[in-house]
Amino acid sequence: MWTTLQDSLCELGESPFWHPAERALYWLDIPGRAVLRTRGEVGTPAARVERWALPTEPGCMAPARSGGLVIALRDGIYRAREWGGELAAIARVDHDARTMRFNDGKCDAFGRFWAGTLNEAKDRPNAALYCLDARPDAHTAPRLVRMAGEATTGNGLAFAPDARTVYWADTAAHRVRAWGWEPASNTLSQPRVFRQFDAKPEGWTPDSPERYEGRPDGATVDAEGHYWVAMFEGAQLLRFAPSGACVAAVPVPVQCPTMPCFGGDDLQTLFVTTARKGRPAAEIAAQPAAGHVISMRVDTAGLPVAFFED
Repeated sequence: MWTTLQDSLCELGESPFWHPAERALYWLDIPGRAVLRTRGEVGTPAARVERWALPTEPGCMAPARSGGLVIALRDGIYRAREWGGELAAIARVDHDARTMRFNDGKCDAFGRFWAGTLNEAKDRPNAALYCLDARPDAHTAPRLVRMAGEATTGNGLAFAPDARTVYWADTAAHRVRAWGWEPASNTLSQPRVFRQFDAKPEGWTPDSPERYEGRPDGATVDAEGHYWVAMFEGAQLLRFAPSGACVAAVPVPVQCPTMPCFGGDDLQTLFVTTARKGRPAAEIAAQPAAGHVISMRVDTAGLPVAFFED
């Protein structure tokens, strides 16, 4: 049974995570240029949502161990030491910020921040996946390294619980890839297609008779190592075993889910951000949860959020 989080409306929600110390849910509104978080017990009448306006579109973020957030904005990665605080640039990329921006990302379990980019023109696969290492015991200065490429819309980043596999999707290509990962040296190897979805049929609409699963957007991994991915325009989440076999399809009450995460004290509440930007008026009217955060209880727990180390 899905529940809609009150006052959580966004144009395109993304990058949710559960902050265990604050017992708060954080997420972004990309076109709305805002960070949002809950204050008070989620799901109670006293709970409220706070919004923090940003100067450009945020693609993703993660909590920092020493406080505050690391946030990937359009042109680079920034550090805020506190809620609403000054944004200090810690890494920039050499891309044309008029047509390229950061998109989906998160931290690995070792404190490094990974973020992919997105080509808004969608005319070629020149998006890339980057990793920022700012750990004080690793380098004298933060170091940004390109880890993978050949994507149009970088999305679906997740790490296996055993730290042996990295997942990364290209939404535009309807594809999730996976790599073998050696975390100590932070190297990727043995790239493979984890899952290839069928393209959207020409002229398809949600009322069309043709089946369309959607395309892979944001993702997370549960404690059993299963990959959960939001299927944009598919009105569902799909859960995949490490083998790549689909073991569950979970319908959602919106056409465009964008990213799941696990939260609550036991990490058994599944939160999902959603989108309404650019959707038909009739669809939005029929799906009042569109653009909101939705949640439900699940049997399998997720993994705790990984913190940025600097």
